[in-house]
Amino acid sequence: MAEYELKTPLKDEDLAKLKAGDVVKLTGHIYTARDAAHKRLVDLLDKGEKLPFELQGAVVYYVGPSPAPPGRPIGSAGPTTSYRMDTYAPRLHGLGLKASVGKGKRNEEVRQALKDHTAVYFGATGGAGALLSKCITKAEVIAFDDLGPEAIRELTVENFPLLVINDSHGGELYVQPDRKAAGIE
Repeated sequence: MAEYELKTPLKDEDLAKLKAGDVVKLTGHIYTARDAAHKRLVDLLDKGEKLPFELQGAVVYYVGPSPAPPGRPIGSAGPTTSYRMDTYAPRLHGLGLKASVGKGKRNEEVRQALKDHTAVYFGATGGAGALLSKCITKAEVIAFDDLGPEAIRELTVENFPLLVINDSHGGELYVQPDRKAAGIE
């Protein structure tokens, strides 16, 4: 397991060196989007319309943050379960999305898209949203304000702690060992 400091926008050479289990501290701009926002993004693509942010090199964080307390740019900002975005993720990766951040496993189509497009899936620590929010220095709604907490926000992050769950080579942190082959059962 290695540790890396990366800055957005991400590039293929940034991601090609990462392996499942590596720790990344991410700095730069990332975008929030959950399932309702993803549907709207794909609807915009289907209509040939421009997206509210540039996908090339982008990172999308699956989060619906709580309201910002006084003096802070954002409230608790913990990850949501990622599989709800699996329907949309391969298409977005094909258009330049380089990473997503969430919790839980991804389906085979997403894992293949990560390999095909030199992208990764990062895990953020579930249940630690208040701590993660301390790495967010700015948050601004940029699209779909009517979605409330699920609106798309541009976040500025500094040393945002992430774990590589799925790398661009097909590696996966959540793979279970073959217990019989390992002599455990």
